[in-house]
Amino acid sequence: MRLILASASPRRKELIKKIDGLQVEIVPSGAEEKTNCTDPISYATALASLKAQEVYNRTGGVVLGADTVVVLDGEILGKPRTAAEADEMFHRLCGRTHEVVTGLCIIGEGHKVTDAEVSYVTFGEYDANIIEAYIGSGAPFDKAGGYGIQDEALSPIVKNVKGDLDNIIGLPVQKVEKLLKQFRR
Repeated sequence: MRLILASASPRRKELIKKIDGLQVEIVPSGAEEKTNCTDPISYATALASLKAQEVYNRTGGVVLGADTVVVLDGEILGKPRTAAEADEMFHRLCGRTHEVVTGLCIIGEGHKVTDAEVSYVTFGEYDANIIEAYIGSGAPFDKAGGYGIQDEALSPIVKNVKGDLDNIIGLPVQKVEKLLKQFRR
């Protein structure tokens, strides 16, 4: 099956390779990522749909869009723009459990499926040495919530992961496989 991944994310590009039998083309979306949805699942799914639709309008075929958000106490945490914002996010996330939600949308000729995956991450207490070095590396600035669970530098503060690790990285591969099976019917 040929699939177009509507994403510029290097993490999604690697994760999609886990699915056997797919010929994947990467076409980053130019969609304006704005929605009025405030519920995290609706928000992530709406943005995934916008991305998939924008690429589908240009390319046709079968297009997968995805959007991952970090949620703490119902508030969606985006990508930090500054070191101070990243540090504030870590202060809020440390010592707590938060959700990671990835919205998915697959669009093809006359057919569209959407879904979402939710996982949970618990960070230990704030460690200034670890966090400051991580922020100084520049790693937080292209990631929802300001972190990548796969980043080795953060492993000392990650205390628990519940759910799909691929989802936390940015693409719930097993859920995508299920949606592709539904889509082919």
